[in-house]
Amino acid sequence: MHAQNPVFIPGPTNMPDTIRKACDVATLDHRSPAFAAMFRPAVAGVKRVLKMDAGEVFLLPATGTGGWEAAITNTLSPGDTVLAARFGMFSQRWIDLCQRHGLTVEILETPWGQGMPLDRIEAALKADTDGRIKAVLATHNETATGVRSDIGGLRKAMDRAGHGALLFVDGVSSIASMPFDFTAWGVDIAVTGSQKGFMLPAGLAILGVSDKALAAMDSATLPRTYFDLRDQQKGYAAGGYPYTPPVGLIAGLARSIELLEDEGLDAVFARHHRLAEGVRRAVAAWGLEICAASPALASDTVTAVVAPAGFDGTEVVKLAAEKYHVAFGVGLGAVAGKVFRIGHLGMLSDVMVLSGLATAEMVMADLGWPVRLGSGVAAAQEYFRGTVRLAAAA
Repeated sequence: MHAQNPVFIPGPTNMPDTIRKACDVATLDHRSPAFAAMFRPAVAGVKRVLKMDAGEVFLLPATGTGGWEAAITNTLSPGDTVLAARFGMFSQRWIDLCQRHGLTVEILETPWGQGMPLDRIEAALKADTDGRIKAVLATHNETATGVRSDIGGLRKAMDRAGHGALLFVDGVSSIASMPFDFTAWGVDIAVTGSQKGFMLPAGLAILGVSDKALAAMDSATLPRTYFDLRDQQKGYAAGGYPYTPPVGLIAGLARSIELLEDEGLDAVFARHHRLAEGVRRAVAAWGLEICAASPALASDTVTAVVAPAGFDGTEVVKLAAEKYHVAFGVGLGAVAGKVFRIGHLGMLSDVMVLSGLATAEMVMADLGWPVRLGSGVAAAQEYFRGTVRLAAAA
């Protein structure tokens, strides 16, 4: 029975039954018109979610990391320079991926809990008068710290610098849960995965690729085979893939987009913000702090709760799983042990979030944390009671 408890990790997220059933399809010839009829609406739907006016969407059998590998190998060459801020575990992973592929990474060290340093990025691009920097790597939502960055502001900084670098955005834990505007923000490649806001099992890397990035494939010389988007384009033109695709996941993706659009994307984003704000109010009522350095940086999909001095955030996650069969996220990298994370994205309601907050309170009380039972739940209840009509009318 404990498997029926919702998870509160920042992905994979809880799956609606209708999406789970949509993934349960009979064997289908992936080179048939029947597959094309399933596949093309899914691709078109992702374009709408990303707000893409041009370019192409690619669905790859992988996770977000595979999507990032496809992004760099299809557009860059050995020895190229990319610019990245390091301010969390996932921004670090993209840096590591680039370095392993023989790219030069100009790294802007940034305190964990902060977002992308737009002024320093602008300065670095202005200083690059020779155009060495070929791409800027941006983590929209740093899942390790619960911090969002201003991608629209980053685009403005790049424009002020007058630099022609490509803009690659990791939207793995933001897309389909938080506002994302591929076209308005001038994004060249956006990467996400099926297991977050799309509420599917892991297994699909989802990329939005601009015309500018597509053109860069002609001169890029990093090796790629399985992730070669030129092969993908040829397969798409025929209504399929250059290899066997994950048919069930693609069927589920089409259903996921139907659910998101039935709710309305603006309503989806408002729901995530509302649930996140309820969690943040609970944390404040506990007398604790979140990792995000300011309210403007706080993520709407995951909150990293800072453990008080003398306590270990990882113990919260362990005991919650062992005693109450509920999953929270551990701290990663530089914040390992210093935080525990509450994921609040995908298929979640205020009632589900309240159950997670109540569980977290019990665990912290079990561990002797200075938290009064019911305090955070009550704070979230008051907020949800006062905002439910507003959310319903949105």
